[in-house]
Amino acid sequence: MKRAKQLQPLSRQHHLGLNIGRHGKECADNPEQIAEHWQALSSYMGDMQDHFRLEDDLIVEGLQPYRKEEPEVAAVLDKLEGQHKELRELTADIAATLKTASSLPSVEQVRALAGLLYDHVRFEERELFPVTEKYLTESELDAIYKASPDDIKHLDELR
Repeated sequence: MKRAKQLQPLSRQHHLGLNIGRHGKECADNPEQIAEHWQALSSYMGDMQDHFRLEDDLIVEGLQPYRKEEPEVAAVLDKLEGQHKELRELTADIAATLKTASSLPSVEQVRALAGLLYDHVRFEERELFPVTEKYLTESELDAIYKASPDDIKHLDELR
């Protein structure tokens, strides 16, 4: 799928999320597998807080003016906001459970978070980013690129 250059760093971050999510959905019901997948998921979710903030601050805000007039924009924004909320809440719920109950989440919790993550990344790549490319100006897309972490930009992209 061809992606605007300005969104490619965010897509690179998504690649790892797809892998973690896909493997986590198949987590075996044994402590070693649960620990391994939970570690990968919780680490990725922690690392992605800046990614979510960038999306909320630049993509969501950039698309807001089109929300009332463009049903496709309203639909992707509603879905994005709902998924971000769901991911944050499930991650927090699992972390809270771990503080009070046991040292590991259940296999069901790991699979649920992995499934949400996988579906979310696919949604962003297939629906959110195409709408973003369609409605945001070159200047707004450039701001997204500029705000993306330098460590995920390729040297030939640096402007």
